[in-house]
Amino acid sequence: MLDLLIQGGTVVLPGTNGVAANIGIRAGRIAAILAADETPPAAETLDATGLHIMPGAIDAHLHLGSGKDISRPRVPEDAARETAAAAAGGVTTFIPYWLGATPFEAEFDEVRAVTEAGACIDFGYHFIISTEAQLAALPRYVHEYGVPSFKLFMNNRGGDGKRLGLPDIDDGFLLRLAEAIAAEGALLCPHPENIEAAWIMRDRAMAADPEGKGGLASWNASRPPFVEAEAVQRVALFSRLTGARLYVVHISSQAAYEAALQARALGTNITIETCPHYLTHDITSPIGDVGKINPPLREASDSAALWQGLLDGGMDTIGTDHVHREISAKQGGIWAASPGCPGLQSLLPLLLSEGHHKRGLPLGRIAALTAENPARAMGLADRKGRIAPGLDADFAIVDLNATAEVRREDQHSAAGYSIHEGWQLRGQVRHTLVRGRFALKHGTPQAAARGTGRYLHRQPAR
Repeated sequence: MLDLLIQGGTVVLPGTNGVAANIGIRAGRIAAILAADETPPAAETLDATGLHIMPGAIDAHLHLGSGKDISRPRVPEDAARETAAAAAGGVTTFIPYWLGATPFEAEFDEVRAVTEAGACIDFGYHFIISTEAQLAALPRYVHEYGVPSFKLFMNNRGGDGKRLGLPDIDDGFLLRLAEAIAAEGALLCPHPENIEAAWIMRDRAMAADPEGKGGLASWNASRPPFVEAEAVQRVALFSRLTGARLYVVHISSQAAYEAALQARALGTNITIETCPHYLTHDITSPIGDVGKINPPLREASDSAALWQGLLDGGMDTIGTDHVHREISAKQGGIWAASPGCPGLQSLLPLLLSEGHHKRGLPLGRIAALTAENPARAMGLADRKGRIAPGLDADFAIVDLNATAEVRREDQHSAAGYSIHEGWQLRGQVRHTLVRGRFALKHGTPQAAARGTGRYLHRQPAR
């Protein structure tokens, strides 16, 4: 007897853009992929006629904090709201960046418990390494805590990390971190910016536009693409020399993307990520200071180059870089506004609408970008990322032709807004299942799912 039978849908199996099949689920896992006319007994049946069943998305890049603090969740409600937004976007697993200057082991049990108490989807954590104590503990983080992925803010120099409570680092620290990561088979996830060059460009941009009237164009001029591209080249060289696996986050520009591709051609073991906002917005977008993000939104030609990377296979993953600070944090003009925007709730609807329908991005490619590739990179391929027998029954069940307007009042995140407000998106998530249970049903987050998300102890993906 199956626990759940999903029947009548089109299933996006690995290597396909969808085939007619039924799915049997037992004990939270996929028990069988069945022919469309096979309907074995089940305690519950879901009719997916007219719908496409995709592997649940894995968002490997976001920030889960509390209020204006994006370092870590403080109360279960922090996880409850953001995972509800995630489920509405077809995300069944996410991996936030945990930010702090103290040893992570001191707060690990507390943060895990707070997140599990609120989460309706499964989760892991990346640790942001900034101190000698954290660097020394890296082997323990990998093997005891199941955290095999580590971020470094390459821009944390000259006090640039103070706003996040992080100390300065330098290239010597980067080198030793890469060596430690390589020794454990772990993953380096750098924020790539040459901050010394950015200081020069910032001063020039602010001198030319002291009141910030140039908005997004001025912000882009203050941290232009070459600042990002140079850092990608540098960290790729360090990774190649040490043997560290590299995952470059939030690639925003054609220059940085090309630098990453060049690094791959030279033999760097590199995974390349971009974010939805770099695909859908540029410096001409009419969202004003709300669009301040770091790295900045770029030129329309940069967005086009990133779309091409999704279409031709050069780009590997898409992460939201979700930040759930309220819109009030955007006040004070472009120079004072807080960077970042929410993105969890719109992940799959945007890719279906802007990618699949508008640009012909195949469903199988979307599944690879949002599920299979991040699962492989993040040490989850043994459980997540594909629709196959034995793996977790994680699904985003979508109606490709349903159209809905993005409205502020419909947002589940504590941010309370979307940079896509007013957009009509064709392609909507109807159901989201995590280990065979509904986190979203008929488009509505399920209150009963709160607290059912589980921490994922990950192993290095050697």
